[in-house]
Amino acid sequence: MPTSLPGHGAGTALELEPQEQLSAEIAAAQENVHPGARQPRIDFPAYRSSVLRHPTKDLRHADPEGVELVAPVFGHGDVDPIESDLTIQGDGEPIGERMVLAGRVVDGDGRPVRHQLVEIWQANAAGRYVHKHDQHPAPVDPHFTGVGRCLTDADGAYRFVTIKPGPYPWRNHLKAWRPAHIHFSLFGTEFTQRLITQMYFPGDPLFALDPIYQSITEPGARDRLVAVYDHGLTTHEWATGYRWDIVLTGTHSTPREPEDHE
Repeated sequence: MPTSLPGHGAGTALELEPQEQLSAEIAAAQENVHPGARQPRIDFPAYRSSVLRHPTKDLRHADPEGVELVAPVFGHGDVDPIESDLTIQGDGEPIGERMVLAGRVVDGDGRPVRHQLVEIWQANAAGRYVHKHDQHPAPVDPHFTGVGRCLTDADGAYRFVTIKPGPYPWRNHLKAWRPAHIHFSLFGTEFTQRLITQMYFPGDPLFALDPIYQSITEPGARDRLVAVYDHGLTTHEWATGYRWDIVLTGTHSTPREPEDHE
């Protein structure tokens, strides 16, 4: 039974469903899947807008060579190393838990994927994006844009300095909050090769309640989206450290998502 939430939004009442209903739908969906479903389900009913986020007709195939003629091209000289530090983009220190995030990009055989463009974007420590459509009533940090990028080195390693993002509400259902996460985008050897995914933080109590995270029905695949705390990366009186590796192919590949997910 929907629950009335007066006063939410622009002075109107929204009919939002309770978490119990969403959790029951998540459980039912996960009972009816084939083992080994490592990627998120494209149409996951508990994620209410997922039906609007995937194609219903056959894709129109583009000529890869033609796309290359008009698409942006990134070279090593186009990515400055300081772009991997998201804490120096303003005139002051951003608010929140400073963290070092590092890992490797490898293929299914564990070989390093070298000199690949890795981009991230995220909410600030209060759970607010710098985006005109983000209406979460949390403060925008003037010293934090939430975007950064780097190239992997010869060992396939990447490293960012950033602020741990906060969770934020969304209107999928009543009291819906997204677990804290960071979006990742990786380009391959051609501009038409792109992987988009999300990295989460260990121990988040919102995991079981989030239909986006739960749209990956294999528990092991969900676990591969969660970074680990790395005390070796942690810096005394400066930053905590997290490590997350990305596997592009094979049975342990990192789950990916359509480009327009939250």
